[in-house]
Amino acid sequence: MNTPASAKFSIPLSLRLSGSALKIIAILSMVADHCAYYLMEHGTPCYEAMRCFGRMAFPIFAFLIAEGFANTRNRTRYLLTILGFAIVSEIPWYLLNGIDGTHNVMFTLAIGVVALAVFDRLCEHGPVCFIAILSVAWIAWAIGSDYEWQGVLMIVIFYILRRQTIEPWTPRNKVNFTAQALRQIIFTFPLMAAYGLTGAILTSALIFLYDGTRGCIKGAAAKYGFYAFYPLHLLVLLLLR
Repeated sequence: MNTPASAKFSIPLSLRLSGSALKIIAILSMVADHCAYYLMEHGTPCYEAMRCFGRMAFPIFAFLIAEGFANTRNRTRYLLTILGFAIVSEIPWYLLNGIDGTHNVMFTLAIGVVALAVFDRLCEHGPVCFIAILSVAWIAWAIGSDYEWQGVLMIVIFYILRRQTIEPWTPRNKVNFTAQALRQIIFTFPLMAAYGLTGAILTSALIFLYDGTRGCIKGAAAKYGFYAFYPLHLLVLLLLR
């Protein structure tokens, strides 16, 4: 009796991670990274350890943006929500960083959503789609948003390599998320490693454990609270500094 291909990659239920679990890990990673960067003496062992742990935050957020875009019922509202919080976050970002020509990471996430919309519209026109996505990624570089064009391309690759994106007719219960994660990790690893090899390895392990479920963070209050955490934690860091 032949073993189904999907059974070759199986993870115990106790080790699998939902989207909500990834969100919590990403938030903890982001807080550790920013606490080290803004509040601690640079170059110390504790600082370096916290920055390594913090390198997981953006790749996980990029992965979740791709998942969120694929599953949201209103993509326009999804974009406007992220963009709105990006604008609000500029105030504490400016107060923390001054006029250094950079913008907060939520602008990168919003530009990534635009790139995904472009892919969906132009995916049947290969060269045109490729140039259009590169043009959108260039915007992130031009405005100096955190993680710039690499962050946008990471979001796009995560999205393109989703099996449901390439084969939307595939029933969700037949998707092998572990095998899907392997493809996503292989092609995004160079972009993740550009910001730290340790963080890239840790992020890859977490994405590999993703089970495709939403998890416990549900409802409008939880969703908007998740977005609001970014500007709020910047304000707290500003007060502590």
